[in-house]
Amino acid sequence: MIRSLKKTLLLLLFATPFVSSGQSEINTLNAETEQKISALISEMTVAEKVGQTCQITLDVFLKRDANGAVIEPIEIDSEKWEEAIGTYKVGSVLNVGSHTLSLDQWAMIMDVVHEPFKSGKTSIPIIYGIDAIHGVNYTIGGTLFPQEIGLAATWNPKLANEFGHITAYETKASGIPWNFSPVLDVARQPLWSRYFETLGEDPYLASEMGKAIICGYQGDGTDMDNTHTAACLKHFVGYSASFSGRDRTPAYIPEKYMQELFLAPFKVGIEAGAMTVMVNSGDVNGVPGHINYHLLTEVLKNEWGFNGFAVSDWEDFIMLESVHRVAESPLDAVVKGFNAGVDMSMVPTAPHYKTYCDLMNQAISEKLISTERLEDAVRRIIRVKMAVGLFEKNSGQGAQYKEFGSADYKQKALNSAVESITLLKNKGQLLPLSADKKVLIAGPTANNLVFLNGAWTHTWQGLDTSHNTAGCHTIYEAFENEIGAENCSFVEGAKLYMQDDYEACKLTNVDDFKSEAAKNDVIVLCLGELPSTEKPGDIRSLDLPKAQMELAQMAYETGKPVILVLVEARPRTLHDIVDGATAIIQTYLPGDYGGDALVKLLYGKENFSGKLPYTYPKYSGVIEFYDHPRSVARSKSNHFKAFDPEWHFGFGLSYTNFTYSDLEISQSSITTTDVLKISVLVTNSGDREGQEVVQLYISDDVASLVPAGKQLKGFEKIHLKSKESKRVEFSVSPENLKFANNSGKWILEPGSFTIAIDQLTGTFELK
Repeated sequence: MIRSLKKTLLLLLFATPFVSSGQSEINTLNAETEQKISALISEMTVAEKVGQTCQITLDVFLKRDANGAVIEPIEIDSEKWEEAIGTYKVGSVLNVGSHTLSLDQWAMIMDVVHEPFKSGKTSIPIIYGIDAIHGVNYTIGGTLFPQEIGLAATWNPKLANEFGHITAYETKASGIPWNFSPVLDVARQPLWSRYFETLGEDPYLASEMGKAIICGYQGDGTDMDNTHTAACLKHFVGYSASFSGRDRTPAYIPEKYMQELFLAPFKVGIEAGAMTVMVNSGDVNGVPGHINYHLLTEVLKNEWGFNGFAVSDWEDFIMLESVHRVAESPLDAVVKGFNAGVDMSMVPTAPHYKTYCDLMNQAISEKLISTERLEDAVRRIIRVKMAVGLFEKNSGQGAQYKEFGSADYKQKALNSAVESITLLKNKGQLLPLSADKKVLIAGPTANNLVFLNGAWTHTWQGLDTSHNTAGCHTIYEAFENEIGAENCSFVEGAKLYMQDDYEACKLTNVDDFKSEAAKNDVIVLCLGELPSTEKPGDIRSLDLPKAQMELAQMAYETGKPVILVLVEARPRTLHDIVDGATAIIQTYLPGDYGGDALVKLLYGKENFSGKLPYTYPKYSGVIEFYDHPRSVARSKSNHFKAFDPEWHFGFGLSYTNFTYSDLEISQSSITTTDVLKISVLVTNSGDREGQEVVQLYISDDVASLVPAGKQLKGFEKIHLKSKESKRVEFSVSPENLKFANNSGKWILEPGSFTIAIDQLTGTFELK
């Protein structure tokens, strides 16, 4: 029942519509808005407040057949919905069900979701969340971009911002105001199944690209309108540092490296105005993310001033008891997680969500959770709901979004794929290919869109080929479009599949492969792995599957030039077949337009400009990072040559050459109040135009704690015509020279520093 005060308040809200200011509204509280929220909370029952902290999945209220399977096309079970909203007062819904839905289906769902608030049955609207992580990947016809690891390989924040805006626009066209993205976990364990969801191994690159995505999602801080969505930073924090490499397993992170590597991108994301965060499902130093009071409350909320809300990941309150074993009972788990600072629990299924609400009500009644803590969580949730416009009774979707799936959006996704794909080897300048050469396209990843997109595409694991986007091209189909079916052929050669819960690969059509190889001039061999994420994506070895290595050796034995195309979610080691390849290309997971982008690059219609966002390992048991301390490079013979990856962080070839000269450093020494200016002249000395990523690295020569060998402190992607030059300038402040001590406190020490841009170096001193 809505009381008279509540009605008056709602009339006030609609008479003076809440206008979000994105960054400022979350980071700097608005007194008038806070008063409105206080008035709402004062009129809510405990059950209503508890319901706001509960998130359920769409599957909870879908109709099912006699066997328990969801009826297709989906229908809402009004009785189940009424129970969730009327009885348990649930405040949030997520997920897509089993597969991609149409805009009309989303409109039907959103009509149901928003009806209780629009009709006055509830005083607080429901917020819907979705994993739109490389485009609105759960809406038919949406624009699918490269996965985050590929986006990072563009080293182009402008493209990241465009991706964010287009994804937000198409997500809002689906009626959804909240996106569980971006992932700001730093990729420090290549075995980890969610590696492809990250922005690479470096915290600075991840911070800059992540900030651009967030601003694309939410706007520039002044225009949180019907074309933007709330961002959700994932997964706070340390999830990607799994010691074993398996999903949701322990990480061991000293406080120094927690600050320098893992917290840094999240802090930048909060400063950029991100409205929500999702919590790490694993544990760090023995403390599960969902009961880490220090990180969730002391750091995120108190120290950083985060005013949005923290949502759990899937069933993670339940797992505190059933998996992590840090809670004696479900009640104990709920109390510990909520008191640690988790504001909303993704329960999310039935009957578990009912149990959660009952336990929360019990905990409040028994004063195991204070009223103040409950109301703090509710305030944070309502604050975000207001910020995204839910109180305006306008779901905003459908026909008004004329650009949904537009040619312009598809072109931008194609551009992102072009700039992400990275040329790692081009022996004898085989590339660009001549159009008169006949080409055999082979390998397990060559002829299905699922390999170009990866997981979180149409379905959770992305394996169901029946939902592939109509009209988009596989790698083989892109070749057919470019040079004609008469000039290219396809043989799979090896097949990827699941066996006993793990990826497997076997040779297939070997005789056909050898026969077709003999008829063609060039072999394009597309290798990689099955789409997968989370626990299903756990692998037993970083090595590329043996059958694919054997297929490559068969290709080399033909004597034909072989181009290896790596379509992979993480860097799979392949050292034994590197030397035999004439060219090697890393596509990452380039999205629906990755096949077209690759072929444009191979035939020289576009120029390669992607750079590795990680250090590519040479051996599966040796995991190395570009910012290694000097001891990592120390060899048995006491030379400093042990650091030996297959390819270095930031590496990537082009069809042209760039030369660096005239490094200028504004002063030889600075104080703590100075800003150092560093510039370099970059010249395109080749015969065709291209893009280059200018990368600035700084090394602390001597420090009280072992310093990193070098650290990325600036980058800029520039476009140069043949023979054109440009001076690129960076600014470095003393803040950029700080490091964390063993207690996690940031300190600044005087001393000498070395600057490196390409092969040029210089020094300066901090007084």
